[in-house]
Amino acid sequence: MESVQEHYTSMMSAIRRFAPYVDIERVDAAYHYAEEKHAAQKRKDGSPYIIHPLAVAEITAEIGLDTDAILGALLHDCIEDTDTSFDDVAKRFGQTVAELVEGVTKLTRVQYSTTEEQQMENLRKMFMAMSKDIRVILIKIADRLHNTRTMQYQTPAKQISKSMETMEIYAPLAHRLGMQKIKWELEDESLKYLKPAEYKEIMDYLDDHQAQANEFMRGVQSTITTRLSGVGIHGKIYGRIKHVYSIYRKMESQGKTINELYDLYAFRVIVDTIPDCYNVLGHVHDLFNLVPGRFKDYISTPKPNMYQSLHTTVIGKDGIPFEVQIRTWDMHQTAEYGVAAHWKYKQGVNQKGEEKSFEWIRRLLESQQDTDAEEYVHSLKVDMFDDEVFVFTPRGKVISLPRGSTPIDFAYAIHSAVGNSMVGAKIAGRIVKFDEHLKNGDIVEVLTSKTAKGPSRDWLKICKSNQARNKIKQWFKKECREDNIVHGRSSFEAELRRFNINPNVLNDADVRSAVLKKSCYDSIEDMYAAIGYGGVTAQKCVGRIKDELLKVLRPAKDKTPTGLNLKGPHTKNVSGVIVGGDIGSCMVKFSRCCTPVPGDDIVGFITKGYGVSIHRRDCVNAKGVSDPAQSDRWVNVIWANTESEPFSTTLEIDSTARQGLFIDIATILASLKLHVSEISARDLPDDRSLTLASFDVKNTEELERVCSRIRSLPGVTEVRRGRR
Repeated sequence: MESVQEHYTSMMSAIRRFAPYVDIERVDAAYHYAEEKHAAQKRKDGSPYIIHPLAVAEITAEIGLDTDAILGALLHDCIEDTDTSFDDVAKRFGQTVAELVEGVTKLTRVQYSTTEEQQMENLRKMFMAMSKDIRVILIKIADRLHNTRTMQYQTPAKQISKSMETMEIYAPLAHRLGMQKIKWELEDESLKYLKPAEYKEIMDYLDDHQAQANEFMRGVQSTITTRLSGVGIHGKIYGRIKHVYSIYRKMESQGKTINELYDLYAFRVIVDTIPDCYNVLGHVHDLFNLVPGRFKDYISTPKPNMYQSLHTTVIGKDGIPFEVQIRTWDMHQTAEYGVAAHWKYKQGVNQKGEEKSFEWIRRLLESQQDTDAEEYVHSLKVDMFDDEVFVFTPRGKVISLPRGSTPIDFAYAIHSAVGNSMVGAKIAGRIVKFDEHLKNGDIVEVLTSKTAKGPSRDWLKICKSNQARNKIKQWFKKECREDNIVHGRSSFEAELRRFNINPNVLNDADVRSAVLKKSCYDSIEDMYAAIGYGGVTAQKCVGRIKDELLKVLRPAKDKTPTGLNLKGPHTKNVSGVIVGGDIGSCMVKFSRCCTPVPGDDIVGFITKGYGVSIHRRDCVNAKGVSDPAQSDRWVNVIWANTESEPFSTTLEIDSTARQGLFIDIATILASLKLHVSEISARDLPDDRSLTLASFDVKNTEELERVCSRIRSLPGVTEVRRGRR
């Protein structure tokens, strides 16, 4: 185990090498202060806690941050874990350092959660802090990187949950900030715990073929170096094997084993000028055979995270394809350190136009207005984490959009007024539908009209970006309140009826008051309007207030709740359900054909000798409820509003056939701490597969969270309730 002194020495070495402009005296003072405050604390491995702040400070120095940022890294846990206050830090080390520490302190509470509202609030705090000082998130990423490096000391459950959080939030965030080197390490370390078998398979293969790989890379480097020297181009050539997670993704997307993959190698050529980049590209294409369709020019069209390079894939004489990236030294520093590069080389001096590089943060903050939490989190991942597509206006301006965007997204990316007055679109002079997916290099022209009636509600289902969806909602909110109220009320009342709740109960003042308190709206009309313009779904609203409604509506003992139409004079609370009808004490069983759980709309069937069988109303076997010949055997039932044991249910998951999906589904169920009774999969024709998973849940809300997580997996096309 390394000592505190060794970590201190390592941090100071990193500062001298990567950030020589840092004030060493202030750093030393902050170190001693943090060491004193954390003196009684230990890490999971039993080492002194101060080792963690030292390691985080070393990482911030390696990416070239300034003095205040390194002090913030050393002190980042003081407010959270010790008796230190904001004022204490501000008095000793300055207001800026205190604000950095406070910002990181808030972000330490950002954890992956199955509760979308909580996750939205955590992400909101993150982007608010980023918008004030981007160094907050840079320190937080450094903090996460060190925690990832020491994940072996955590429990298996914590390893999985933290690795999922890293893969879903912090690695994509590092990518969005252009910090590729850190992104790769976060992904590789997370894969080690999320997919241990696949990780080991790849690492074993790379170890076994190390000598062969080194020989191949030396040959390619020598060939390129000789050519560039011969034509007088000064440059450095580096070869590497692609990182583990990148190889894993190729295996998954292509359905191949690692033995079947060829493009495992990448070479980087770094030169002095942009003209040299294009000259090198010509020589590389002369030396090796070009793979058609695999050339990308990110110099003339940089990525939103400021990344610039030429990318081409070629095939050498051995028939092995490999990627070549060509860039200048300035581009290389930006590719390695991303947003942190200007601290490293400009020592924190603001550059003109720099704020435009972070415009995406502002857009993410704007998109949280009037947005349902679940939709916001989903759209956030689309806007921030998805691959981009680059398209052009007729005048040649480049517009970056999430992959899968449509002309609607393009119009609203230009301006709200353009989107609101849009009546059509052309791509390369050809009229296209509104749902046409844009491709890299498309030249898009938006057709507008002064007499346009505004956006259609259907556009909300077509557009891809949260920016467009938010602007469309804003239009409906401003222009169509009365229509929104009518539309929202209809949706809300239909959802109430799905739970056997009579919408007329809202005429009761007490019920209305309870609903407004729970849903956080000033009036019922405001809630209807929000549903109408898409700010929240009717399902979400009813889900929030359903328990409150049932509580208010629950009558005195042995009376039927208002608004719940139970047949018969008596009800019995049996096995978590209230059975209507004067049928005396009876046995209740839950049907295996539809596996109902609390929250489902249910009905009971009186069986011969086996009591009452509970079905979902949409179950195929419940169609007989309308059959006059069986009317005396069907009874109304509702769920009792009591805590009950979990109920078993089954999901059927349709997907494309791919390796790892079975493990992905099992990992989600394990991370949610669900009792799984059965999980199986089988292949179907046309390269499809069907997975069946049976597990216990407490209610439909918990079940929907499971479904939402599974639907987000790559390759999954449908998740539906099944039968056991």
